[in-house]
Amino acid sequence: MPARTPTRPHPAPMGGVDIRLPWWALALPALAFLVLLALILNPSDAHAAGGDPAIARLLERAQQLLVR
Repeated sequence: MPARTPTRPHPAPMGGVDIRLPWWALALPALAFLVLLALILNPSDAHAAGGDPAIARLLERAQQLLVR
């Protein structure tokens, strides 16, 4: 006796696949990006010893441009 193939209770959408993301699928990566950006742009929290001063100047300039 052959096994029955399960059928869908409703037909598939005409435009293709209908995929919906939950709200947190977009919110969590955006939040992580903002936290990492804040850590990079706030040099007072950085406790690294000695580095390339050009990078520090570049980050300070980027911070000044974002604050405007």
